[in-house]
Amino acid sequence: MIDLTIEDDVATVVLNAPAKLNSLDEQALRDIGRAYDEADAAGVRALVLRGEGRAFCAGRDISAVDPRDDDVSGYLGGLVTPLLQRMSRFPAPTFAVAHGACLGVGLGLLIATDVVYVAESAKIGSPFAALGATLDSGGHALFVERLGAHRTLDLIYTGRLMSGTEAVTSGLFSRVLPDDEVVQTTTDAAATAARGATAAFLASKQLVARIRDERLALWKSIEIENAAQAALCDTDDYREGFAAFQQKRTPRFRGR
Repeated sequence: MIDLTIEDDVATVVLNAPAKLNSLDEQALRDIGRAYDEADAAGVRALVLRGEGRAFCAGRDISAVDPRDDDVSGYLGGLVTPLLQRMSRFPAPTFAVAHGACLGVGLGLLIATDVVYVAESAKIGSPFAALGATLDSGGHALFVERLGAHRTLDLIYTGRLMSGTEAVTSGLFSRVLPDDEVVQTTTDAAATAARGATAAFLASKQLVARIRDERLALWKSIEIENAAQAALCDTDDYREGFAAFQQKRTPRFRGR
């Protein structure tokens, strides 16, 4: 079950199947996509993704899967990958709370989120060594980029899971927090972002994605930054930010 609430320009998407550690079947993946579409249509200025119960997401729900006729290509290529692309392109800052198990497609949901705050209790990695399967949903790219080839294969071969502290120290995600603080801190960060210059944030989000995807060199990155900054000069938020600074007051950003 996927819940969506919208309040004060912030959408909250909750994976709400705690009895099965929020593992995701095909319908749940479709429901996440619909929640993001509804949040987009509502014009929210930030989004929070979290899981209910003891875990963020333990991965794919394989309780009813028969490996003899499993359409894994349809599941991953037809459902998971398009959802992750939709999430990563959401036109506002996105935040996720990672706690408990963050595995498989659950890890993929985090990878597709802009900022991930991690509880100390989180367990992150590849549990597939015991299943005869391989890490999916972008896990290889994230691990190799942040950890290097040797540590990536160590985690895959052994099935060892990283704690929240280790994952953040290794550069996988943004910040590690005590379990009883992570939801509120993430919610507060999203609310702060929603009150900010979200048009400028979106420009940065797109630029970061392009740098990462294309591995742009320094001077090419600077060239693109210059173009993005020039485009922002025509926005209301840019003019408001300058005026507020000059008038020594708090800016009132509207995301346009």
